[in-house]
Amino acid sequence: MTDAKPDEKAGRRPRGTVTVATIARLAGVSSPTVSKVLNGRSGIAVDTRERVEALLREHGYRRTDNTSATPIVEVAFSGLESHLAIEIMRGVEEVVRDRGLTVGFTDLQGRAPRAGRRTADLLLSRRPTGVIAVHSAYRGTYYQQLTASGVPLVVLDPTGEPVHDTPSVGTTNWSGGIAAARHLLDLGHRRIGVITGPPGFMCVRARLEAARAALETAGLTLDPALVRSGAFSFDDGLELGRQLLGLPKRPTAVLCGNDLQAFGVYEAARRAGLRIPDELSVVGFDDIEPARWCGPPLTTVRQPFAGMGNAAAQMVLALAAGQPVEPARVELVTSLVVRDSTAPPPA
Repeated sequence: MTDAKPDEKAGRRPRGTVTVATIARLAGVSSPTVSKVLNGRSGIAVDTRERVEALLREHGYRRTDNTSATPIVEVAFSGLESHLAIEIMRGVEEVVRDRGLTVGFTDLQGRAPRAGRRTADLLLSRRPTGVIAVHSAYRGTYYQQLTASGVPLVVLDPTGEPVHDTPSVGTTNWSGGIAAARHLLDLGHRRIGVITGPPGFMCVRARLEAARAALETAGLTLDPALVRSGAFSFDDGLELGRQLLGLPKRPTAVLCGNDLQAFGVYEAARRAGLRIPDELSVVGFDDIEPARWCGPPLTTVRQPFAGMGNAAAQMVLALAAGQPVEPARVELVTSLVVRDSTAPPPA
């Protein structure tokens, strides 16, 4: 007699073989109620929805029939990435239009759904062919809901290495940070300030450590007094830039976590009566469109957002076709774009 498998010992089916009827029985609800949860439908109490979802996760339920999918790929953003949306959507559209699909836009920081429903439920109710979640839109519960419902998910992750098993697309943050710091060092800067993003993001750590490594390679150290962290926003760039420029011995250059922070530093410099780049050099990260328009045009590290959207779309369509995605993590190359916001430090 062979040994029973763990799931069989516990009186459960092996993961992946459980049915809607089984989930319904365990949850004490009807099969149509479970189907409503899987399809993101309304009319279900919050505690009932959560109980069903917990059982779906516990038993590894996966819907295999995706024939009712709508020919649309949804790109889910939150407020953090609104300034990146156009380029990302353009890259996605280039791939899906040749497959007879369209692109949808979901703002996860938009109007709250009705009571008892969440934003992910709205995505499920539209039954998209696939979903591309831009980093801050990603939540583990979204992945579990989408996977259980048979909706392929890819994370477009410009903020760093993933901490999940979901297929994802990112960029080379470390090498981008090295290139930015070396550019300032080559110009002769030695007192370099750094404004980073939220510490919880892997890209923040990668770019900060890249700057530190570049300085150490040049025989210098990164002064902790010249490091600040905050949100990837204009307002935090302005406030943190004001702090750095108000120091008795201020930096001659500032590396910023993204272009929005760099624009905030521009304003902090204007208020302090400092000219860019004559008295202060500034480097951003992302290369969003306004980086070319501001005065002076911003030196920054370019992330290929259209290319990221393109790669994510190819991955999500492969998943929708039942094909394996290898490798599950793709990183595109960043590049330094030198414009007029950087120059040698004042004598």
